[in-house]
Amino acid sequence: MVRRNVLLALGATLFMAACAGGIGGQLGPDGKPLPQVYKIREGDVGRIQLRQIDAVNAIRQSRGLVPVQMSAELNAAAATHSRDMSVQNRPWHFGSDGSSPIQRAQRVGYPGTVLGELISETYETELETLAAWMEDPDTRAIVLNPEARYFGFSLFQEKNGKIWWTMLMGS
Repeated sequence: MVRRNVLLALGATLFMAACAGGIGGQLGPDGKPLPQVYKIREGDVGRIQLRQIDAVNAIRQSRGLVPVQMSAELNAAAATHSRDMSVQNRPWHFGSDGSSPIQRAQRVGYPGTVLGELISETYETELETLAAWMEDPDTRAIVLNPEARYFGFSLFQEKNGKIWWTMLMGS
């Protein structure tokens, strides 16, 4: 039942994003949407962050967990790491300077504890990326950490359309 509610919440969120112009396009001969680059303009980042926190909180609330609040510091740490992963051309949790998620959060003045960091290198939307994170037990545990109270999320998109996503959860 809980899994069904989570899938319904994600489905509804994906539908709303499609209506907002984030997903869509032409259909192929099989009736499925043709792949297209999810082009993000600089002014879209705030809306994407709000869509993501809404989706995360819908999932958390379906599990009886408290919602998380947006943290400007965690957003800044996520933005720095997303750009750095692109420079390194690999999705991993260490910065090019050897920094950890905890160190990056401390550098931007986050006063709490970093509970986990989720990363992705993809051409998918933020909601498709969240759905993939929810399929894996390890990354799902970070989203559903009962101690989480704060959330940071950002991205870096390369000219070819590849997107580097970073999400941080903190207490």
